[in-house]
Amino acid sequence: MQILAFDFGTKKIGVAVGQTLTKTSSPLSIIFNHGNRINWPEIEEVLDEWKPELILVGKPLNMDGTESDIMKTVESFVKKLSKISKIKCEYVDERLTSFEAREKVADIGSTLVDAHAAKIILDNWFNKSVDTL
Repeated sequence: MQILAFDFGTKKIGVAVGQTLTKTSSPLSIIFNHGNRINWPEIEEVLDEWKPELILVGKPLNMDGTESDIMKTVESFVKKLSKISKIKCEYVDERLTSFEAREKVADIGSTLVDAHAAKIILDNWFNKSVDTL
């Protein structure tokens, strides 16, 4: 099954792609929003190109497990994403993914921090779903 993962941000959204058959993932791209407006045309292009069967979105939680201030915006994003794609969307805890991604890109010299954060979201989903795949 083909999966897309999104690391949502108001200025940019990291995207990663994964495959359940091989249990592998790769950072894909960063979608830049314009004037705090989500770049839906570019998101639709990614959906059309990769044709995922499942979409994962990072759930922004505080370290104590409570929802962060941006959660309502992420919920709106997921609601519209689900509506335009007609694909099942699931949340994945994204605590510390941006921190981990910054460390990883520093090691490899990449500028795709947000896409690597989306990859980590996808990898975390694989790790929790390993028994059911």
